[in-house]
Amino acid sequence: MELTTVRLEVADGVATITLDRPPVNAQNRRLREELTWVFDSVSDREDVRCAVLTGAGAVFSAGADIKERVDLVQEPGDYIRHNRLTREFFYAPMDCLKPVICAVNGPAIGAGLALMMSCDILLAAEEAFVQMPEIDVGLAGGARFLSEHFSRSRARFMFFTGRRVPAAELHRLGIVEEVLPREALLPAAMDIAREIAAKSPVAVREAKRSFNVVESMPYREAYRFEQTVTVGLSRTEDAREAQRAFIEKRPPVFKGR
Repeated sequence: MELTTVRLEVADGVATITLDRPPVNAQNRRLREELTWVFDSVSDREDVRCAVLTGAGAVFSAGADIKERVDLVQEPGDYIRHNRLTREFFYAPMDCLKPVICAVNGPAIGAGLALMMSCDILLAAEEAFVQMPEIDVGLAGGARFLSEHFSRSRARFMFFTGRRVPAAELHRLGIVEEVLPREALLPAAMDIAREIAAKSPVAVREAKRSFNVVESMPYREAYRFEQTVTVGLSRTEDAREAQRAFIEKRPPVFKGR
């Protein structure tokens, strides 16, 4: 696919994915299609072991392109098709077989907040804030994403008021791992990505799959599922190499199988 709203760069086992739709990386149909394609591609690429998602400019994403919404319905079924694409777009970072680190370089508003929350590990610039102003533009999506990460009261407070939550507060609440000066944000995210990329790709892939599966399972069944994953991993070449390297006190050399 020709990319016009998203940039993709791969080096050292890390895919850097940049939203690049000036001025505020608003999400239209083309951006959603491209980013979904990018994450699917990253899942299949053997030269990628971890991904970093960020935004160009001073804004991570200002959310849905409201201008596109105004004339969205041209024929029956248009809004249904739009919502289906939007859902899959948010699932794309979750479904990506590789861990996705979100380097939130600026405001993440509405659908931008939902995209951020769909990633595995979150870092934020000092200037960043999140906001869910959907109710102010006649929309109601995003409550599930808020409820997943914030308390019952905080999620409703954010949604009903549309108020901003600054990066420092996100860190205090344990939503983001670090808050950094903007110039230090991407290097910090890349350091974490390279650390993950150095591990067994098959083990990391199965670990992410486990997190996604057990989130909706009761405790006992979830641990049983994880044990089956561990049994499968124990039979891989990477597991045997990791154990030999540990005993021999040397760095492991993983082959991804």
